Amino acid sequence: MNKSLQNRFRILVAIVAVSGFSQGMLLPIIAVIFEKDGISSSLNGLHATALYIGVLLASPLMEAPLRKVGYKPMIIVGGLTVAVSLLLFPVWQSFWFWFLLRLLIGIGDHMLHFATQTWITSFSPEKTRGRNISLYGLSFGLGFAAGPSLTKLLDIHEALPFIISSFISLVLWLFVFTLKNEFPENDGNSSQHSFLNTLGRFGQVWKYAWIALLPPFGYGFLEASLNGNFPIIALRSGIDTGAISIILPAFAIGSIVFQLPLGMLSDKYGRQPILQIILVIGASCFLVSGLLNESVIGLTITFFVAGMAVGSTFSLGITFMTDLLPKSLLPAGNIMCGILFSLGSISGPILGGITIEFFEGASFFYLISLLLFSIFMSITVSSLKSNKTQVKTEASR
Repeated sequence: MNKSLQNRFRILVAIVAVSGFSQGMLLPIIAVIFEKDGISSSLNGLHATALYIGVLLASPLMEAPLRKVGYKPMIIVGGLTVAVSLLLFPVWQSFWFWFLLRLLIGIGDHMLHFATQTWITSFSPEKTRGRNISLYGLSFGLGFAAGPSLTKLLDIHEALPFIISSFISLVLWLFVFTLKNEFPENDGNSSQHSFLNTLGRFGQVWKYAWIALLPPFGYGFLEASLNGNFPIIALRSGIDTGAISIILPAFAIGSIVFQLPLGMLSDKYGRQPILQIILVIGASCFLVSGLLNESVIGLTITFFVAGMAVGSTFSLGITFMTDLLPKSLLPAGNIMCGILFSLGSISGPILGGITIEFFEGASFFYLISLLLFSIFMSITVSSLKSNKTQVKTEASR
């Protein structure tokens, strides 16, 4: 990339890191405040879904505005929505008012991610696409991991975490104005800005790249269920909260450590084989986790190795989708990756909770293992069908 593209890439990656920071801050901050106020854990969990509901509500409406106004205005509006919403939290502490603010942050964050993802995938050359998307995922992961550090500021004043996060978001938001606006490529369809055309594009994306949408779904399912369900299993198994605070971050650390190397390996050897390998490793790790579900050391090791493998499934899924689609379908493809991730994030804790309620704790890990193995089998079968079709085509020439 030339200097102009490098500068653009740095700004976009920094914006995504701040987005991850604000999301990582909100989860524990609101959970702690609600717990102190005596709000039940079930309502606390329901409140957390507001962000994903915002993503799902906004997703079908994103492509048409992006094609009309371009990447830069979408990022500006999304960033401003997040910053202002964060600043409004201390104004009025109300369950439903905060639910609305979380919903708006979900919409704003999705505008940011959709526009930045699509922009990065559109200007990244194929030989470094995996590396660039991995850096994108890595920056979000680092921001998300750093966000909870603001929890300790609650002891000083409850408003401080929200004010600081909003201020950081506004500072990075200003850098967007230095970028030159660009527009997504189109296919010459005169009705490309219509809502119905967007739905048609979703159908095309599913037809040509459905296999690449499964890893984002799997990652959403995995991330949300680990954070929402695992603490319950751990406590019931006699593992204390101190140990939980070591085991869970082990997955995130593994993900951060291997995000970039896996992206670069996918550039060299292809997305499909790398995805197949890491999905098998991830499925095996959670299978072993089920057998070691009462061992702190065992779970820490399996979570770390699982994070090294499947912690990159979202970014690799986006890169795989980009490889399979023409540039004119990238906006719709990125939206669908976000939709599948959100569906996974909502369904994961629900199915995980049902599994914990009706079966023994280890079954939760077997559920995740089964999901990852199912995605592996889907990619493998799709690959075999694709190769068979290619052989037939070449034979008929």
